[in-house]
Amino acid sequence: MKPSTITALLLPCVLSLSLPRQSHKTVRWMPLGDSITDYGCWRAWIYLRLQNDPDLYDSVDLVGGERAGEICDDSEFDRDHEGHPGFPAIQMANEGRVSEWLAMNPADVVTMHLGTVDIVRGKPRTEELLRAYSTLVGQMRGRNPNMRIIVAQIIPLGLSAEKNEQVKELNKAIPAWAASQNTTSSPIWVVDLFTGFDAEVDLYDGIHASSSGIQKIADGFYPALLTAIRYVQGGGGG
Repeated sequence: MKPSTITALLLPCVLSLSLPRQSHKTVRWMPLGDSITDYGCWRAWIYLRLQNDPDLYDSVDLVGGERAGEICDDSEFDRDHEGHPGFPAIQMANEGRVSEWLAMNPADVVTMHLGTVDIVRGKPRTEELLRAYSTLVGQMRGRNPNMRIIVAQIIPLGLSAEKNEQVKELNKAIPAWAASQNTTSSPIWVVDLFTGFDAEVDLYDGIHASSSGIQKIADGFYPALLTAIRYVQGGGGG
């Protein structure tokens, strides 16, 4: 119940301390990917950072059919996601899995880090991976024509120079691909998770992020995610 005008005039200092935080539309965020999305605490660090923002407190709901098992410093965080270890992007696209997952857990925003498994297991052409990306975007928009989509230029691989060159080639092509897929109603943002990521320090096994790498993933995704959330809530991207 809103305070009366008289109360508001008499008790301005009390009201400034006791008013609840501003209510916003709840935004449903689906983290989509392979084991790099499943493992580690980067989703937790983003969630807790959002919870500490007075304008976003309790207004972001992570969605997905998977549940994170990490402790993450005993923090309480929303554990839902769609990170599937060992799942290649091309297979995910061809099997229509994203459409299925979004049917079960609708979303307003999707963050996507995919392509690592494809490269680790084989030598897919960049064009094949981008076609898979396009298919996945189509599946997202098929479930929500106003989907906000954040696509990562993926983190490096420390397995071999050849594998990392494939990562670089894919990442180089992603911005132009994203521009070709971008629409006013369903914008795509590209985040660069490769630059500044040290494979020797920020990976613990040549593939998955160490504690320092996890923080870099969280820091990389956060600004674009914040922009997407504000778009969904009607506040624009400022």
